[in-house]
Amino acid sequence: MTDARTAADPRPFVSYAEQILDTLAHEPGRPAVTAVDGRRLTAGAFLAATCRLARWLTGRGIGPGQTVCLLTGNTPEALYARYAANLAGARVVHLYERLPAGTLAHIVESVGPRLLLADSTRGGDLDRLLPLVRVPEAGTLGPGRHGDDVVAASAGLDASPFPSPAGPDDDWCIRHTGGTTGVPKGLQMRHGPYLRSLDHLREPAGPPPRHLVSTPLSHVAGLCCDLAFLDGGSVVLQRSFEPGEVLRAVERERITHLWLLPPLLHQLLDHPALPTTDVSSLRRVTYGGSPASAARLRQAAEVLGPVLHGWYGQTETLGLTEVHADEHEVTGRHGQITVGRPMPGVEIVVRDDRGEAVAAGTEGEIHARTPAMMSGYWKQPELTDRVLRDGWVRTGDVGYLDDRGYLFLTDRGTDLLTLAGRQVSPREIEELLLTHPGVARCAVVGVHDKEAVQRIHAVVVTAPGHRLTADELHTFVADRKGGDHAPHSVRFAGTIPLTAVGKPDRNLLRRQLR
Repeated sequence: MTDARTAADPRPFVSYAEQILDTLAHEPGRPAVTAVDGRRLTAGAFLAATCRLARWLTGRGIGPGQTVCLLTGNTPEALYARYAANLAGARVVHLYERLPAGTLAHIVESVGPRLLLADSTRGGDLDRLLPLVRVPEAGTLGPGRHGDDVVAASAGLDASPFPSPAGPDDDWCIRHTGGTTGVPKGLQMRHGPYLRSLDHLREPAGPPPRHLVSTPLSHVAGLCCDLAFLDGGSVVLQRSFEPGEVLRAVERERITHLWLLPPLLHQLLDHPALPTTDVSSLRRVTYGGSPASAARLRQAAEVLGPVLHGWYGQTETLGLTEVHADEHEVTGRHGQITVGRPMPGVEIVVRDDRGEAVAAGTEGEIHARTPAMMSGYWKQPELTDRVLRDGWVRTGDVGYLDDRGYLFLTDRGTDLLTLAGRQVSPREIEELLLTHPGVARCAVVGVHDKEAVQRIHAVVVTAPGHRLTADELHTFVADRKGGDHAPHSVRFAGTIPLTAVGKPDRNLLRRQLR
């Protein structure tokens, strides 16, 4: 870390983990992490646990070029295990929740970890996974049934900071896609680009943030924790997203920052406790990760105030664009709210099928060049060559730029519907359905029938106090968009199924509707 460097250690690069630990060291007595069980760790205690575990890893010969797999949930141990592994110079691989044991085993075998660590929330997953994989060593972050308790084993070690051997071109992680388009793909992410991304996302000077984590730390919520710590703030952990628990925590803990995927934001807006909950402490509610409904975003702005902040990006690129609270009136030709303009250092071009840049207002595939993008897919050079072209990432997303540089998303290319020989975004139909007062949430997918004809199917959650019929919604869409846009079928449900990270699970819906 910075304070520990000497004239004999002149390296200019200081990793993101070192910078976070430096910040924690400045005020060791302040609160840093509140656990699900109510435990409160000071910055000094969190720093000490991280450095001890990093020394334990180093003592086991774990360092640059090696991999540590984390089978963890939303616990303090999950956070400091990541920092400790990166401080030791190793890369980390998160083994996501709700993935089948066979998929987790495939990921483990592909990355060849030196060590697999599990916390108290994933004991069952560890039981199912270990018989399927070969790893040199497994341990637990606390008492467990398999391997050493590495927290206890490291408790007596030196807790003082030490400089990391990691360089800017070393991997800090292999991050896997969410699996929404098939088996998760591994992406190599380097220290230097990630540090630059965090620098770009940090907020201007202001009071330290207090961030509520209700989505998996293995995804964007982990990045939000990094930002909170770098800005001198703290984090409050929840096991998972439950709208009532989120509202209670916001009021009780005086939360200033939330990260939510749009479907989770919708659940928050629909919860009956929202009108009586004090949410005045909120300064920023950041959303992203899946398409956001313009109607529901306007409702959120009315209820929560001018606190909405949108991010658009991909696992391959991290953040690409952002839309600030005062830009939510910028709308596109289908009424959707912009996903914003490029973040610092990001370039975006929309290209046609020939790879040529198109004029403002013309739809095409979004290509991005950013200092935070992946270096490639893990052990998949052919896929890397298809997606990375001359320093640009082919996102697979379809959209357009307006003449002011605002980006509007149409949809993922893989989700587009083909109607009467032309491609139509499911988002267009979802946006329209959400303007009906009886529709609280919905998802639209295309499913091919036995004659290979693509049919539109809608899954709808009815708003409280309303009764709807499939015919009513079919007519509602047909009258406004035409009969070819109207759903072939409408299924009413109590909820929209979501992936582990909170996105609508369109693959599951397609399977259920076949």
